[in-house]
Amino acid sequence: MSEQAETGADPVPDLPGLARRATLRDVARRAGVSTAAASKVLRGAYGVSPGMRERVQEAMTALSYRPNTSARGMRGKTFTVGVVISDVQNQFYDQVLSGLTPVFGAADHKVLIAPAGTTMESELAAVEGMVDHRMDGLVLVTPLVPRAELERIAAILPVVVVARGGAAEGYDTITTDDEAGSALIVDHLVGLGHRDIAHITLGWSGDDPTLPFRARARGYEAAMRRHGLEDRIDIVTTAWSHQGGFDAAEVFLSRPGLPTAVHAGADVAALGLLSDFWARGIDVPGVVSVAGYDNSPIGMLAPISLTTVEQGAGELGMRAADLLLERMAGRTEPRSVLLAPTLVPRSTTAAPRA
Repeated sequence: MSEQAETGADPVPDLPGLARRATLRDVARRAGVSTAAASKVLRGAYGVSPGMRERVQEAMTALSYRPNTSARGMRGKTFTVGVVISDVQNQFYDQVLSGLTPVFGAADHKVLIAPAGTTMESELAAVEGMVDHRMDGLVLVTPLVPRAELERIAAILPVVVVARGGAAEGYDTITTDDEAGSALIVDHLVGLGHRDIAHITLGWSGDDPTLPFRARARGYEAAMRRHGLEDRIDIVTTAWSHQGGFDAAEVFLSRPGLPTAVHAGADVAALGLLSDFWARGIDVPGVVSVAGYDNSPIGMLAPISLTTVEQGAGELGMRAADLLLERMAGRTEPRSVLLAPTLVPRSTTAAPRA
């Protein structure tokens, strides 16, 4: 259905040569904003400034714009689901997608993927774009937005949140026990004889305990205390990216001495850390042992052989797809699924040198 039919309004006398009903695009053009921004005003969505709302509403009034709700209702199901991910370069998301796409394909649903970036604003924009394109449901992988926003989105269409746990009212969650996963790494390193064990976490202002980096940091700290190493707790805040791992390496190298082991909260950060260490001739694991989290395919390669935690990304995707299909079929009671992580020891960790 065309935009004209979907968003029609009364004829517009003040648009030269335009003998038709005004569209949302006309409203956006007159208000000097994007069509997506005008749509957010129309729906009362999050993230609209008062000035933008006023301009769009004035344009709607001037153009006698009125959404054609009956035309919208005729569209029905689209048999399309949206998947919002943070970082297209992080192989964890590839693994999640490899698990969910066959399930949706078998159910005759197409999958559209939106890279959300690393800010709350870009994440919400990606979600709003999916809503604007009338997805039948959404899978949000490691979303960073507050739970109140997730509940608001779930009130519009079915939502499943992946790799971020916690019980919810309006949506389902599925994740791996991240606290237990970090504890597996610390236990492994302590078992090898390490005491100076650092942790790389994500720099983010949100303090929601369900955020995965918060859970992994808690697991690290709790395990260090359990082993009597509370005075050795060392957390470096950066980004879960290759650059973030590089930046963490620079922090460690700026100190008088290196830790004997580093537990990165994500494989992608561990790989950046390794790259910098190797470029500087630092022996891994001879001088520093390095462990990640995710069991990404690149870490499995023999020249890297990264010690990590398997969180079952493919299974997370597969079961998330099943949950969303159930919700789209009418289930309303929330479900929260927690998977058990597994330690995968490889060549980047070893006993510290005497």
